[in-house]
Amino acid sequence: MTAALEAAECEAAKGRRLTEVTMFTINPFAALTDLLPLLAMQVYIVLMMLAVVGGTLFDVVHKGSARFFARRREQSAAAALRQLSGGETASIAVGVIAEAAVSGEFSKWPRRLSHLLMMYGFFTYLITTVAMVFCYPAGTPTPTILPTLWTAGGLMVLAGGLWFFFFLRVNVAYDGASPFHLGRADLFIGSVLVSIAFALVWHYMQATIGNTISTRIVFGIYIFFTTLLFVSVPWSKFAHMFFKPAVRFQRRVEGANGSSDLPSPSTENFIIRS
Repeated sequence: MTAALEAAECEAAKGRRLTEVTMFTINPFAALTDLLPLLAMQVYIVLMMLAVVGGTLFDVVHKGSARFFARRREQSAAAALRQLSGGETASIAVGVIAEAAVSGEFSKWPRRLSHLLMMYGFFTYLITTVAMVFCYPAGTPTPTILPTLWTAGGLMVLAGGLWFFFFLRVNVAYDGASPFHLGRADLFIGSVLVSIAFALVWHYMQATIGNTISTRIVFGIYIFFTTLLFVSVPWSKFAHMFFKPAVRFQRRVEGANGSSDLPSPSTENFIIRS
């Protein structure tokens, strides 16, 4: 009896290890060809890319951002005390990109670390998704590194996103509001978290029970929230990630050419601490 129990436990442990290994080694989209043709998956990704581009352009036109930046450049050029060389402008652009790469706009390390986890996790997740769908369809061996990075990227987004959602949002951290008090500003973070959570659950179910009806239902929920994430660009903070670097670049150009209307940084500290 004891030997039988030990054998059963050994088999269960092997099964758990196999599931863990499988989740990090198989292409989750290759098995989808039993449900969807490869072309449908590729067309979906292209449509989501177009939704981001179209939504961002709509946001620019609707909010007048394009007119604002054009007017700002004209005012800057007219008030400039000197003309910047191409090298100086390129140097400013590189500085803005470098700052964005390390989330330099956040002075507090929890917010910065949370943002970095989400940003690099999301980029990793997106790039590996495109690579696995377009370069390694069913029947083509997928390099192990791609599904490993896909899973790791999703986990990074969840770690940084849940940390931000429950502890670092302004209304939660400073106003004492409940984390579940949601507004339009939470559309982006909410849809990202739910989309990737269901992506990982779907992948786990694939590795454990295969393409059953329940697995397909979870996949459908995953696609719904992924679609919501990308088509809601005009109403979420998704487009915000494109505007912030543009504003920062323009401000630094104005500071360099002498046309800035911002006050100079104070050389004295007027903050009184108790």
